[in-house]
Amino acid sequence: MSRRLLLLLSLTCAFGVGNLYFPQAITPLIAAGLGTSVDSATLVVTAVQIGYTVGIFLLVPLGDRLPNRPLLVTLLTLSGVGLLAAACAPTLPALVAAGAFVGATTVAAQIISPMAAGMVPADRRGAVLGTLLSGSIGGMLLARTFGGALGEWLGWRAPYLVAGALVLALAAVLARALPDGTAATAPPTRQPYPALLAEPLRLLRAEPELRRSCFYQATVFAGFSAVWTCLPLLLAEPAYGLGAQAVGMLALVGAATMVCTPLAGRHVDRRGSDPVNLAALLGTLGAAAVLAAGGWGGTPGLAVLVLGTLLLDVAMQSGMIANKTRVYELRPDARSRLNTAYMTCGYLGGSAGSWLGVRVYGLAGWPAVCALVALLAVLALARHLATPLRRRGTDRAAGAAGPIAAHSTGEPTGLPAGGRCAVPVQVPESPHE
Repeated sequence: MSRRLLLLLSLTCAFGVGNLYFPQAITPLIAAGLGTSVDSATLVVTAVQIGYTVGIFLLVPLGDRLPNRPLLVTLLTLSGVGLLAAACAPTLPALVAAGAFVGATTVAAQIISPMAAGMVPADRRGAVLGTLLSGSIGGMLLARTFGGALGEWLGWRAPYLVAGALVLALAAVLARALPDGTAATAPPTRQPYPALLAEPLRLLRAEPELRRSCFYQATVFAGFSAVWTCLPLLLAEPAYGLGAQAVGMLALVGAATMVCTPLAGRHVDRRGSDPVNLAALLGTLGAAAVLAAGGWGGTPGLAVLVLGTLLLDVAMQSGMIANKTRVYELRPDARSRLNTAYMTCGYLGGSAGSWLGVRVYGLAGWPAVCALVALLAVLALARHLATPLRRRGTDRAAGAAGPIAAHSTGEPTGLPAGGRCAVPVQVPESPHE
């Protein structure tokens, strides 16, 4: 994969993820513009998130069934049309419906990730995934700033109009730039659509390494979500007396992860996924300890929160790269379905973390939230240490030797359509790999 193509795919990830987050910054403007309450306007944000979850489940598995170039171009075009429709929405229900449609079709990043994994050698896979994740992080961070600034200047419809035009332009560029007819972009399976939807559950049952990676991501992302859900509550307390703008500024600290994620990916390429996973889990535990001191208030407490959230962000994103790299080695012919299972488990963990975080904060305050993060990290660490050394040791060899080594450990691999054992017998140039 050329640097130019990698940059274009990273930009596509940034736009895709950014479209999920910029509505959060213009919720008050939407409420004022459509003559409704702010609470009602938050339904737009909820609809986008629900639509995204549905899109992961219903559309991402198609990455294993349809050629990736037309699939990506179609999804981006639909997303652009949805954004323009949202800009023209006359009422809140129409905007909510358009938001759900945008969320469902803006899953390009989840198609690109497994596709890119198949376009590069195994010893570069972690670095490429880290670069793509940097694009997603940049889109997430800059989207709120873009949406808020443009909305304040030109009204709430302007961010939707600009985002829609940019996404449509990106679709046109990607239609010409993305190679077609290669092993990475050709469909690896001809399974019917209903079978594709059921496959992520079958893969979870058949692949112990997928279950392990999903558990790591679900626990760490649950802690991450608990912290960021409760942080506005902490900053609003008398010890700080800060508003939502302070939370947004604190979130910009996460921009440092744009630099750290490619480095983590290179470490995965050199040392394997498990050492990076271990460092990420220990980093999560350390972040919980640091964040616990954030209840002090004042400048010292704010400095502690900056350090703790940065450590938590780096740990969570680094662990995601390690887990995805491991997962993509399991079944080269089913990477999109593996990604569906992995991301669904991660989002379920994040939702549970937000729910638990608010409740423990109400019962015992910020220290209880930090204890919850520590407990989740300890559970993941216990799972990691309980994994047989033999299995953990094969992860590095699989990354160096490719899919054949990944299936040579004797672990269950699941069965593709037709019931044959999913042990690759071709070299990576095969269209099915």
